[in-house]
Amino acid sequence: METNAKKPKSKPQITENPTEEAALKRLEHDLIKEDGIVPATKGRHAIHCLTVIGTIEGHSIAPDAQKTTKYEHVIPQLVDIEEDPEVEGLLVILNTVGGDVEAGLALAELIAGVSKPSATLVLGGGHSIGIPLAVAARRSFIVPTATMTVHPVRHSGMVLGVPQTLRYFEQMQERIVGFVAHHSGITARRFTQLMHNTGELVMDMGTVLDGHQAVEEGLIDQLGGLEDALAYLYKEIEQ
Repeated sequence: METNAKKPKSKPQITENPTEEAALKRLEHDLIKEDGIVPATKGRHAIHCLTVIGTIEGHSIAPDAQKTTKYEHVIPQLVDIEEDPEVEGLLVILNTVGGDVEAGLALAELIAGVSKPSATLVLGGGHSIGIPLAVAARRSFIVPTATMTVHPVRHSGMVLGVPQTLRYFEQMQERIVGFVAHHSGITARRFTQLMHNTGELVMDMGTVLDGHQAVEEGLIDQLGGLEDALAYLYKEIEQ
C-alpha cells in the first residue's frame, strides 16, 4: 500500500578531503600571509605584485626586530614571473631603507631582465640600494610624499686600510652609478654629485630627494600612484 509520507532528507556528505578550489584558496591565503605575494589572476590583466620592504637582506641575516626582504626568496619569484605564461606584467612596490649592496643589485638586474611589461612604484622610501631597484623596471613611479636617499657605498664590520679595499669600494660604487644611469634619465655625473653632497645630511654625505625632486632629476620617470602604474601596465600589455 502506497503512502504519502515524505522520505527523510539525506544528510549532506562530509568529506575529509577539501575540494581543489578550497585548497587553492587556502594556499593563496597562506602565500599572501607569509610571503606578501599577491595573486596575479585578479583584474583585467594578470599583474604580479612584488613588494620590497624594510631592509634588503643579503648574505648575512638581519636582526629579528627588522622588517626584511630576503633576496633568496625574491629571486625564484622573479624567475617564476618570467616563466609563467599566465602572468602578463610585473608591478614592484618599494618602501625600503636599502641593505645589502650585492643582493640589491642582483634583484635589480633580474627585474631589468624581465621581458614582460614592468613598473616600479616608490611609496614611503626608496633609499640607498633601493634606488637601483626603483629604476630597474621599464617605467618608474613615485608618490609625492616618498623620499630617496642617494649616498656612497657604506661598509659595516672590519675594514682593512689598504689600497685594495678602497678600490673595491670604488668599483662597487661605479657599478651602482652605471646601473642607475643606464636605467633612468639621470646622468652618471649628476648622480655622483648627489651622492657626494656634503651640505645636506648631518655627519654624512649624500642627498635626500622627495618625489618631485626625484622626477626633476630624471631619477624616476613620473609622479604617480597605484592607479597610474597599473594604467601603464595595462596599456603596455594591450598594445
